[in-house]
Amino acid sequence: MSLSATSGDPETSESPSTPSEGVTELQDAVIRFAGNSQDGIQTIGGFLARLAGRSAREVMTYMTIPSTISGGPSIFQVHLGSGEVLSAGDESDFLVAFYQHSYDNHIDSLKEGGICIYDSDHVEEVRGGEGIVHVGIPITSTTVEAIGGSARDRGKNIFVLGLITQLFKLNKDKLSSLIEKQLGRKGEGVLRNAMLAFDSGFAYPIGDLLGQEFDLKEGAAGTEDKVTTDGNTALTLGLLAGGVRYGSGYPITPWSTIMEQLRSELPKYGGLFVQAEDELAAVSMALGFAYSGHLSVTGSSGPGLSLKMEALSYATMAELPIVVVNVQRGGPSTGLPTSVEQSDLMQAIYGSHGDSPRIVIGPKNVEDCFYVAVEACKLAKEYSCPVIILTDQALATRIEAFAQPDLAEVVTEPELDQENRGEDFKPYPLDGLTRHAPPGTVMDAGKYPVVTGLEHDEWGHPSGSPEIHAKMNARRRDKLKTFADSLPLPDIYGDEEGEILLVGWGSTWGPIRESINRMRDQGRKVGTFHIRHLNPLPNGLETIFERYDHVVVVEMNDEGLYGNGQLATLLRARYCDPKIVSVCKTDGLTYRVKEIIERVDAAVS
Repeated sequence: MSLSATSGDPETSESPSTPSEGVTELQDAVIRFAGNSQDGIQTIGGFLARLAGRSAREVMTYMTIPSTISGGPSIFQVHLGSGEVLSAGDESDFLVAFYQHSYDNHIDSLKEGGICIYDSDHVEEVRGGEGIVHVGIPITSTTVEAIGGSARDRGKNIFVLGLITQLFKLNKDKLSSLIEKQLGRKGEGVLRNAMLAFDSGFAYPIGDLLGQEFDLKEGAAGTEDKVTTDGNTALTLGLLAGGVRYGSGYPITPWSTIMEQLRSELPKYGGLFVQAEDELAAVSMALGFAYSGHLSVTGSSGPGLSLKMEALSYATMAELPIVVVNVQRGGPSTGLPTSVEQSDLMQAIYGSHGDSPRIVIGPKNVEDCFYVAVEACKLAKEYSCPVIILTDQALATRIEAFAQPDLAEVVTEPELDQENRGEDFKPYPLDGLTRHAPPGTVMDAGKYPVVTGLEHDEWGHPSGSPEIHAKMNARRRDKLKTFADSLPLPDIYGDEEGEILLVGWGSTWGPIRESINRMRDQGRKVGTFHIRHLNPLPNGLETIFERYDHVVVVEMNDEGLYGNGQLATLLRARYCDPKIVSVCKTDGLTYRVKEIIERVDAAVS
């Protein structure tokens, strides 16, 4: 918790730049809500996160969701700040505990001097803690009283939202507008009760109980009106911007929200998304759309991607443009369906039978989910091959605020190209990129191509020739090598040379970057880069590795039989550099900054 100023001087307290007496000005705050999934704590966090995007603040969220239908303990953590926010926070400044188990399991998440607000209707025992300030509020009974008991304790999350709004001097009008927009759709009665609960929380004298209030600063003027959304929504919007109009899928956590949004949105653009009866049918339908001349999408999580692999091999052989989204979660099998892991990298690159090269890219944060989806669409069309987007559960559910994209620059309007093909047209030329002709296209040569999963000649006609098979394997491989040649080296953050280089991919970007900041503050020479293009890798990474004493790959998967995570294994295999080592974990949780530093120090000691 960053305290930039504390008021109290009567001669300056009326200045606009100085907080009122008894108000502590904060640069940032980490707030953790702990309760049950049925309590709507995700709703509170979502409202606060969306307010940040309308208030010139940075935001990053973190949530845990029980994997059982009956629900259970859950948390939602919000990190709000007036400067750059790179992680959801190692520790919380404020804890709101709804139940005894919420208090018992999360009181240790508070920083020294942190504040715990607990529901005194449900929390009976509290313990000291190093400098922890405890404030008991009858949240449940006060909510019931506020809304007349008509909905029992439903609405206590909105009561807490009002409490937090008043405590941090947040913009009440903007939050009220957000509540009306989201809950108004559920009916007048629901909205009325919600506003009664919100106003009751806002009026509660929390500042008197604490003896102080807080003013959570906004960022620089002119940075309002950002996009505030989660990773799955950002990725969906990126697919639409990139020109996807057709697709098919099957529900699975945490991919399902992308599927539901595509089902809703694609018809608005003249497209179609089909919920298939299973994963194999879903990818096969998507391939049918691609065969018809349209860029298409399918997606799943790790278990579903496994079921799609046979058809994805067909996509490689037929060289059809298709985007495949894998929202990774804990495995193997059904594993940890609501927890994060990065254990599908090898599956994405090598999962199919035979030599089946495809492009694999991974977003680093919520904003990047949008731009990676746009890029995946472009690459699928340009190289006429499957492109797999490896995102993960942390990015899927995390909410961040970021600048509005320049839609005029990124949006692609898809066109079905059925222009006549000339005399020399071949869909699979040995000396060029694949260019399909959708069904109905006139062939001036009178010879029509075939799309098949069998090995084939330049026209797509099946062939068992050993020579042709070798040449076709080479062309499918070499077009990815051509793509690799076009990739720039990743940017280095921190020191350009020195003691340690941290390498990451996916959602570890923010915590790794913050860990570099802390290590450099200690006087250490450390740097990091993040890999966006995972297959093929950019050329020339070895020129960066050689400038550091140690190269540590930070990822969320198992260290395997030989002590290295999946990306580290790929890098060691390519560069034969023994100084490349791993920092791995598989607890289903995102990395904390302190955890990265401790594990990196252990790995290089």
